[in-house]
Amino acid sequence: MLRALVILSVLFGINASTNLRSTSIHKSYEQSFEAWRSKHGYLNRFTSEVEYLKRLAIFAENMERIETHNAKNTTWTMGMNEYGHLSSDEFKEMYTGVQVPETPSSIPRRQHVVVGDSPNDVDWTTKGAVTDVKNQGSCGSCWSFSTTGGLEGAYFLKTGTLTSFSEQNLVSCDKVDQGCNGGLMDNAFKFIETNGGLCTEADYPYTSGAGATGECLTTCTPVADSQVTGFVDVAPTPQVTPATVAQMESAVAQQPVSIAIEADQSSFQFYKSGVMTSACGTRLDHGVLAVGYGTLNGTDYWKVKNSWGPSWGDSGYILLQKGLTTQKGGQCGILMSPSYPEFN
Repeated sequence: MLRALVILSVLFGINASTNLRSTSIHKSYEQSFEAWRSKHGYLNRFTSEVEYLKRLAIFAENMERIETHNAKNTTWTMGMNEYGHLSSDEFKEMYTGVQVPETPSSIPRRQHVVVGDSPNDVDWTTKGAVTDVKNQGSCGSCWSFSTTGGLEGAYFLKTGTLTSFSEQNLVSCDKVDQGCNGGLMDNAFKFIETNGGLCTEADYPYTSGAGATGECLTTCTPVADSQVTGFVDVAPTPQVTPATVAQMESAVAQQPVSIAIEADQSSFQFYKSGVMTSACGTRLDHGVLAVGYGTLNGTDYWKVKNSWGPSWGDSGYILLQKGLTTQKGGQCGILMSPSYPEFN
């Protein structure tokens, strides 16, 4: 079996065999892989020997990476999850999807204005402005979930009612964006404005989890008073001049903020708990929602809601280091392109 993994590393470019230090350790990974397959409903998957060995090799490499990181006792931990059979490249292709232009679009927008001092900590999940964690599935529709999160927060602040809005309404009907092939939150906010609002999740449920964008349905009616009048950029010049920490704090203290980050690394794929402080770039590829900030064990963080289901990360959330000074754009590029919708 170990020889087969070595062959697979040549065929598929997998480095797992170099991390499997002995046959006995390999056997423990195989046992873990079988337990993982049972837990996540994959017992009927990977039926060919080649595919099985390929997925086992990737799983073993991911397990090795997780164990190596956790042995360092840093500010955050990694953990195996339902994405353990995927390489970083496969994961990026299936579960990200933001398409951020190199230069800002010409869509009319306003610049966020900082007014007064921001509080020391904020958490919109405890204030009733954030819906339960959702799951985009294997569709590059993260941009739509980031958009609905921003709309849900703004609508709550306007009406006092927390309403779950429809990602599918955006994925299938917003023709400026590309459905499961990616999109941008600013474009989606503009769609909500021109569409007269957005339908509820209940009236237009999400069906693109398997990767199909789907045809636009016109059988639902947008929620009354959900038509936004525009959106606001937090960064002075998105993608060019990032927001400062103070500007971002001010915006997040006001309402949940849609953000784009880089999430194509294994550290993000297998994040579990704590404040993530490891290297993370600014090649924006994933849309999420900033819902707060604070301090944990002496490390400042941004609290971010993801759309990979509640079993990922810390019940569907991740804490990203706040105040990172060694990288322009903040941790994972969180300061590069934040925006939020507004009502008159």
